[in-house]
Amino acid sequence: MTRRRYELTDFEWSVIEPLLPNKSRGVARVDDRRVLNGILWRFRTGSPWADIPERYGPYTTCYNRFVRWRKACIWDRLLQAVSEAYDGDIIMIDSSYVRVHQHGANGKKGDQDDGCMGRSRGGLTTKIHALVDAEGGPIDLRLSAGQVHDSRPADDMLDIMRANTIILADKAYDSNAIRAKAKERGAWANIPPKRNRKASVTFSKWVYKQRNAVERFFNKIKQFRAIATRYEKNPLNFLAAIKLVAALVGIRSL
Repeated sequence: MTRRRYELTDFEWSVIEPLLPNKSRGVARVDDRRVLNGILWRFRTGSPWADIPERYGPYTTCYNRFVRWRKACIWDRLLQAVSEAYDGDIIMIDSSYVRVHQHGANGKKGDQDDGCMGRSRGGLTTKIHALVDAEGGPIDLRLSAGQVHDSRPADDMLDIMRANTIILADKAYDSNAIRAKAKERGAWANIPPKRNRKASVTFSKWVYKQRNAVERFFNKIKQFRAIATRYEKNPLNFLAAIKLVAALVGIRSL
């Protein structure tokens, strides 16, 4: 059988399969690879769940298994397995806006913040925060409302810092707290200073050029239309989708 576009290659499946649940109760479940291909088809095209082609089985099976495995932390485990391949001394952090589709917007007024949605210049948006390695491989991912400042989620995400780590980030992350945390851990925050910064800081433009890896990471995950535009009302489902896609991007870079 010829592999269709968007579907997992044999190598990708060989990495993912051991991380999936291998025990099922009662009736044997539908083939995992087929269902996962259906889930990825949905995220790649941005189509409604109900439009998943019949060759991947009932769309309800794809949706229910995606949510069930999200609750079982399968997608977290997959991302963690990919991120463990990181063994370098350069990490980079950045964020990217995602427009919230009208189908993804919460119906009740005032609920946007709870769903990681907020008003910014682009309208109703969600912000994806990503921490990646020198090759653009995912390490950590978070969501926030669109108007949340980049430095707020960065504090927890940068806990991975260790001695001799180099942190690359743009001016939005130029805060005394981040620089102090890096210094305390023996790391170097190579972040361009804001214009209003009075104290001088060490900054290398040559090293900073490597920061485009995190921008390439966002470009890759946003090739999946359901990531580039948010259709999910539930922020946990949206973050799980990003983790699945990011893990796949990481596997393809191996």
